[in-house]
Amino acid sequence: MTQDEFLSLTLRNPANKIIADTLLEQALPDAWIVSGCLVQTVWNGLTGRAVDYGIHDYDVFYFDPDTSWAAEDAVIRRLHGVLGYLGVKVEARNQARVHLWYGEKHGLPYPPLRCSTEGIDRFLTKNTRIGIRRTPDGYEVYAPDGFGDAAGLIVRPNPGPNFSAANYDVKAKRWKALWPEITVLAAEASPDRHPGAGQDP
Repeated sequence: MTQDEFLSLTLRNPANKIIADTLLEQALPDAWIVSGCLVQTVWNGLTGRAVDYGIHDYDVFYFDPDTSWAAEDAVIRRLHGVLGYLGVKVEARNQARVHLWYGEKHGLPYPPLRCSTEGIDRFLTKNTRIGIRRTPDGYEVYAPDGFGDAAGLIVRPNPGPNFSAANYDVKAKRWKALWPEITVLAAEASPDRHPGAGQDP
């Protein structure tokens, strides 16, 4: 699957396109639509389902040096105000402040991120390490692992310091129930996995 083919399938879901357009209009810094809402739209296209089937939420990453909760809350409210009519759940998170709450929530350190794509890098699964954003010239795609897993309906663990085999198994089982065509690779196949939790939506 090429980048253009991936984008074509992803943008068949009108929510993805509208959110991407809105992020550009709102000029959020380093803002991306990420993860499940993209890959699951592709799965739906490849398996003949409705474009929005099974999608729990639409995740937005952005990076704002203002790490206050008030600033993030203002962004969440602003996006809800302009996107609420879509009737979908949009989850916006400032990647500059993840390290401030992650340790308390998950009991593990989370080194500060320098940009939104570093947050994408830390997802639980490699197949969801994808982000897209609208630019004045078109679309930019961040996909460090390419599109092979998305095209092949493969779920693959992404080992790292905040990987959780338990969380991976829960996520994979939920996905398998919704998309029985997918192939889930066992977390045990990753020798360098660590206990913990991922930020993956």
